[in-house]
Amino acid sequence: MFNCRRGWFFRVTRAATSLQRPEQRPRPLATRPAPRPRSQALGSLKCFLGALKMEITEMTGVSLKRGSLAVEDNDSVAPAEAAKRQKVSECCLTKGQDGLENDSPPSSENVPGLPEAVHTKEGKKDSAAQLDIEGEEEEDGLSEEGDEEEEAESFADMMKHGLTELDVGITKFVSSHQGFSGILKERYSDFVVHEIGKDGRISHLDDLSVPVDDEDPSEDVFTVLTDEEKQRLEELQLFKNKETSVAIEVVEDTKEKRTVIHQAIKSLYPGLETKTEDREGKKYIVAYHAAGQKALAKVRTAADPRKHSWPKSRGSYCHFVLYKENKDTMDAINVLSKYLRVKPNIFSYMGTKDKRAITVQEIAVLKITAQRLAHLNKCLMNFKLGNFSYQKSPLKLGELQGNHFTVVLRNITGTDDQVQQAMNSLKEIGFINYYGMQRFGTTAVPTYEVGRAILQNSWAEVMDLILKPRSGAEKGYLVRCREEWAKTKDPAAALRKLPVKRCVEGQLLRGLSKYGMKNIVSAFGIIPRNNRLMYIHSYQSYVWNNMVSKRIEEYGLKPVPGDLALKGATATYIEEDDVHSYSIHDVVMPLPGFDVIYPKHKISEAYREMLTADNLDIDNMRHKIRDYSLSGAYRKIIIRPQNVSWEVVAYDDPKIPLFNTDVDNLEGKPPPVFASEGKYRALKMDFSLPPSTYATMAIREVLKMDTSIKNQTQLNTTWLR
Repeated sequence: MFNCRRGWFFRVTRAATSLQRPEQRPRPLATRPAPRPRSQALGSLKCFLGALKMEITEMTGVSLKRGSLAVEDNDSVAPAEAAKRQKVSECCLTKGQDGLENDSPPSSENVPGLPEAVHTKEGKKDSAAQLDIEGEEEEDGLSEEGDEEEEAESFADMMKHGLTELDVGITKFVSSHQGFSGILKERYSDFVVHEIGKDGRISHLDDLSVPVDDEDPSEDVFTVLTDEEKQRLEELQLFKNKETSVAIEVVEDTKEKRTVIHQAIKSLYPGLETKTEDREGKKYIVAYHAAGQKALAKVRTAADPRKHSWPKSRGSYCHFVLYKENKDTMDAINVLSKYLRVKPNIFSYMGTKDKRAITVQEIAVLKITAQRLAHLNKCLMNFKLGNFSYQKSPLKLGELQGNHFTVVLRNITGTDDQVQQAMNSLKEIGFINYYGMQRFGTTAVPTYEVGRAILQNSWAEVMDLILKPRSGAEKGYLVRCREEWAKTKDPAAALRKLPVKRCVEGQLLRGLSKYGMKNIVSAFGIIPRNNRLMYIHSYQSYVWNNMVSKRIEEYGLKPVPGDLALKGATATYIEEDDVHSYSIHDVVMPLPGFDVIYPKHKISEAYREMLTADNLDIDNMRHKIRDYSLSGAYRKIIIRPQNVSWEVVAYDDPKIPLFNTDVDNLEGKPPPVFASEGKYRALKMDFSLPPSTYATMAIREVLKMDTSIKNQTQLNTTWLR
């Protein structure tokens, strides 16, 4: 995502392929309507780029996580690149604590071709939530000054080598209604996601109370220590100084006060033990490491704080509902773990959630009390924790049933009849289950090209694709790093241009410095496994999109003999005798791999031709390196959302919220009241999607709009001229 500059309004029409030459345009399943008059078609879309970071439901099987680009994965969860500074209220800050470090592996927001997100301010809340990543200013090539035409043309120039939907096989619609335009994610609060748990219930934050537990320490444990004492204790806990103990004088020498100090140290600093000592007639509580370095290593790696202090009758995991605004899941967990002074790996969840949205999901944490978690509600902005309970088990990736979306499309241009047709089609037929544009990157080096080179065992090409200069919007230091690499081919010199060395480019350069240019495989292996697999999953998605478009073009929206359907987890062929027992919603298509079967009709040969053209053997998808062997998976070609409802509302102020969030309801705010007439109209949509499904593609089907950044910028530059 890119910075939405002042006064820059993108205008979008549903004529998504209008800039393609006639011979380039795909033959649609449903005929696209003729272009409407400019006044109707060019509905305001303030920074359409927000839409491209659209929340999707969690990916399963071979899917990937895309950090702040909203491509979510239940399988590959790489922690996000943490911000160094998070604005918090004074109650949680200790001396020197405002610079939040994170030594987690990077998210794929640093993968080549995937620009980092920078959001517009949304009132004071957004402004306060802005993050200063590694102290580096945002450099995306866009000038702050200049008129709208210059800015739009500059951005279009940057994106002219980007991808369109056509490039990644997204070419068909299943409905015949006329599309219309609308503003997607004008405010991050226009996009709300509630997780659907394994029991089928939608997660809501509706209870901030803490379970009553006699074993819990008093609230005083959070305030009894001074900032200086907290700083000294933290340094002791992490062996950051030469002290072997920290002594805290007990001014009010009562047993109750001493007990609270003991509890505070043991609760807030896992790994430390305490004792009471008399020194020159004064009482001190002395904190120390019971077993030296080994005790800290156990706490930090096994995430096993003070087993003996946890009541045996209580479940080992505290489950809670996390409400967050404008922050992705791993970012949120990194912040929570920092202020709880624990490692992020003691948290578990069923799936990651997007950044530019309001999301509600269930989290579990090992041996942290609900009381301690609830205290964070007083400290952190844009978070709320509630619905606490103690359970015996953690949460596991992939356990969720899906997500429920509440989406507002502002300033829509469609008539009530057009909206009704579009939403009825979404409810009754659904949409093509394409992998969205977020999965493929936005620069001249798509992620699927890197994946293809990995599968081909072309490691020099892998290195070149990741490190070479490319068109598109990137941070300035990445541009300088690539230029240095192109000029010198010196990994150490290029690495010096990177202030943020945990990005994929930085890790690859570090690997090349360590292993040498002749051992690219080992150098590439330094990148976290999930980020490496992301590339080949992107290639699988690219193949799948193209094959599904061919399947729908060839056979339409009906099952045919030779199609595949799932019986349990096993794919079987649809035979001619029982074709009437199936609907298009039963049909699946394979992602290429060594453990899948292919349809028994023309599309099987199309798979083979596509992989052969890419110098890959469809009959041997095993790789010399086990990590890169593709087993494949099956994916439904049409998804029909559940719990679909919608309404069109009128409003005058583009800044007002158009529905209440969970926090609004907790605070007792009345729901918004709409006038019968208004300057603008908005479409409020509610729907549920299963895992591994892009909400972006559902909204594409409603609006009939190409979701690629390239097409939008080209269309808007044309309009501004």
